[in-house]
Amino acid sequence: MKKKIVKVFFYLFLLGFLFVLTTFMINHYIKITTMDQIIEEKDIKGKYIDCIIILGAGLRFDGTPSMVLEDRLKTGLMVASIKKHIPIIVSGDHGEDGYNEVGSMKKYLIENGIDSRRIFMDHAGFSTYDSMYRLLKVFEVKRVIIVTQEYHLYRALYIANKLGIESYGVSASLRNYFYQPYYDQREFLARNKDFVKALLRPPSIFVGDTIDVMGDGDITND
Repeated sequence: MKKKIVKVFFYLFLLGFLFVLTTFMINHYIKITTMDQIIEEKDIKGKYIDCIIILGAGLRFDGTPSMVLEDRLKTGLMVASIKKHIPIIVSGDHGEDGYNEVGSMKKYLIENGIDSRRIFMDHAGFSTYDSMYRLLKVFEVKRVIIVTQEYHLYRALYIANKLGIESYGVSASLRNYFYQPYYDQREFLARNKDFVKALLRPPSIFVGDTIDVMGDGDITND
């Protein structure tokens, strides 16, 4: 009986070890397969793309962009100043009337000199996977520059790759974030989750009609 109990605990330990090892391997694989797609400011001009996408990152209590999101928007403005006639998609959470992430993002860009018609709002970018899936299926984008912090870029680029989107990433890591250890832990788990989703490629919950990014971005306004 004692030997059986020891054997059970051994196999449980072995399974746990293999599970943890697999999660670390997936994280490493996602990073090493996408790191060469992260480009610097000097490389942006030479990339042929259909649009720029800025990924959401939450709002403050007053409805303005969070510190992390503000850095993404600032970086997006830099990319947009180089790619002057390329449309911009802001993708984030607008699942409730009282929480309009993409509206706040568009407002910020307009206040900083971007033509409203150039900015398309993806109101159902509830997750990184949703943003990438809708980028392909709703906005029919084949080539894109993704703007977000570096720790998040690897996952976004990996999903885009698996969906067949030619993608490049520009890092919005403009400062040290107080909650970075928490972001890193959450991202570790999210990479594993989206590794499976990218493998299975389930449709986003909200898809809807296609939107031509060569048209007027104001058609996506609330």
